[in-house]
Amino acid sequence: MTDQSPPPLPEFDLLGFTPYRLAVAAKRTSEALAKQYRSRFGISIPEWRVLVHLAYAGNVSVRDIEARVAMEKYEVSRAAKRLEEAGLIEKRAHQTDRRLVDLALTAKGRLMMAELLPIARAHQEALEARLGDAFEQLETGLEKLLEDIEPFSTEKQAPRG
Repeated sequence: MTDQSPPPLPEFDLLGFTPYRLAVAAKRTSEALAKQYRSRFGISIPEWRVLVHLAYAGNVSVRDIEARVAMEKYEVSRAAKRLEEAGLIEKRAHQTDRRLVDLALTAKGRLMMAELLPIARAHQEALEARLGDAFEQLETGLEKLLEDIEPFSTEKQAPRG
């Protein structure tokens, strides 16, 4: 065997790499909102994602949340367990598939979301103001990136329950 050094790495601009920049931007904007709801309501980012999806879509299965909010099944299950223990959501048997469990906001969960959603809306408005004219272009770009990803849908569903 000969002692060879590894080949040189090709040039790569990490700070200009779009997937990296999108991930960092998403983390930072999400964390800015998370600081607010974590300190006020004591919930984590995964718990927020479960709650806001239930507020948006009504009663849904763990599988649906997992697919639509880009979380692993164990993350959804763990968050759902904590939220159920806190009395914010309840689990119900799925109407047509007994292997699935539906989640729904409780009255206590709905009250909390009634306080929390205006905070999220204000966060969105601040983000839009910060981006100014670039916001519309960002939205257009995000639509293009997300349009072929199933089962993601940007169409708002009528809330149930």
